[in-house]
Amino acid sequence: MSSPNLNSIAPPPPGKPARFFLFEATPGQRRTLYAASLGWMLDAFDVMLYAMVLAHVMQALGMSKAQAGFLNTLTLLASGIGGILFGFIADSFGRKRALMFSVLTYSVCSFACGLTTTIPMLAFFRFVLGLGMGGEWSTGATLVAETWPTELRAKALSVVQGSWAFGYALAALTAGVVLHFANWRAAFFVGILPALLTLWIRRDVPESTMWLKQNAALLEARAATRAAADGGVLQAPTAGNTSFWQLFSPQYRRATLALLFMNFFSMFSWWGLFTWIPPYLSLSVAQGGRGLNVVDTTTLLVLLNLFGMFPGYVGFGWVADAIGRRKAFFLYPLCAAAMVPLYAMARSPLALLIFGTLVAFFGTGLFSGSGIVGSEVYPTTLRARGLGFTYNGARTLSALSPFIIGWIGQRHGLNSAFYLCAVFYAISAAFSLLLPETRGRQLA
Repeated sequence: MSSPNLNSIAPPPPGKPARFFLFEATPGQRRTLYAASLGWMLDAFDVMLYAMVLAHVMQALGMSKAQAGFLNTLTLLASGIGGILFGFIADSFGRKRALMFSVLTYSVCSFACGLTTTIPMLAFFRFVLGLGMGGEWSTGATLVAETWPTELRAKALSVVQGSWAFGYALAALTAGVVLHFANWRAAFFVGILPALLTLWIRRDVPESTMWLKQNAALLEARAATRAAADGGVLQAPTAGNTSFWQLFSPQYRRATLALLFMNFFSMFSWWGLFTWIPPYLSLSVAQGGRGLNVVDTTTLLVLLNLFGMFPGYVGFGWVADAIGRRKAFFLYPLCAAAMVPLYAMARSPLALLIFGTLVAFFGTGLFSGSGIVGSEVYPTTLRARGLGFTYNGARTLSALSPFIIGWIGQRHGLNSAFYLCAVFYAISAAFSLLLPETRGRQLA
């Protein structure tokens, strides 16, 4: 019995308008979208809990801004390793299994962070958590890209990316509530809950039929090669035997490097900003912050995510379908570069809200494009590794950002450090011009 074709959708009847894109998809496609989105949302929840309780952790463990930033640097370094590692797992053992393993990794390590009593212990668990963080994005995005049709792919991947905003907002709400009744350790303990998601993924989420067919063909080719070798006949390597280094072959080199460095400069800016925005809002003016209380800080962060990040992420898919992938990738970081200095100069809560929302809209929305363009550039045999390397490899390159911004902030104030983020957003926009235009491209 053949597997159902998850990539097929029924066109609307003649004369009737197209429905909202979720209702145009099959049940299997929707389940893959929900799984990847929930995984990424809960990934953000576990990862950003650290930023939400950072001021309290610094006080409890006696950390400086530079040390606190360095711990987040370790997480980002690990995410790059995790993206490549889980890319190999996803290409070899399936997207679904890799997705479940990544969710378990970051959930268990988030809980373990609440048990730490020293900075080295916390650093270790944040590093391992980063492995799962990097693996979840590449496997989830690949699963969705391979199960959704070409005309809906950009919108679906933008929804996946947009779920990060809800996870960030949920982390802010959780930290605000938990810190009112308990301490920072209890906030990390809540981070174990995403592990429950794996039970549903295992039961109800289908594997990518594109990967299943490719894997079946690869197994057949390997069996034929072994049989030929037993008979003394040599055969040429099959097309399925791909290596990581094919990402740098003449066919893919320019797109790989353009995606990698565009993501790097954007991620340097993003992690430099959004690791330090929570403590920036809550630290006293004398310490280089804005002196807001817990309620005002939590409110600003939730609004920033719901009205800035989420519309920015999701809107990118529609913009990319309307004007093209490359133009959208150029527009978003350029606008972010213009908004960051205005945010750094803001003083009142209202100004912080307005410019922070605009920075979040453009400065985070652009990351939806990485999964869209990456999935359309690489073939099935390289897709998970390509997405893992260009996105999470960029995280590794940008890993020093929290440390550098913290170091500059320690000496000149965090608002001054944020100007460097504006410069890097502008450089990211320049690299987008090297990308190919992939709008309407069928996956191979």
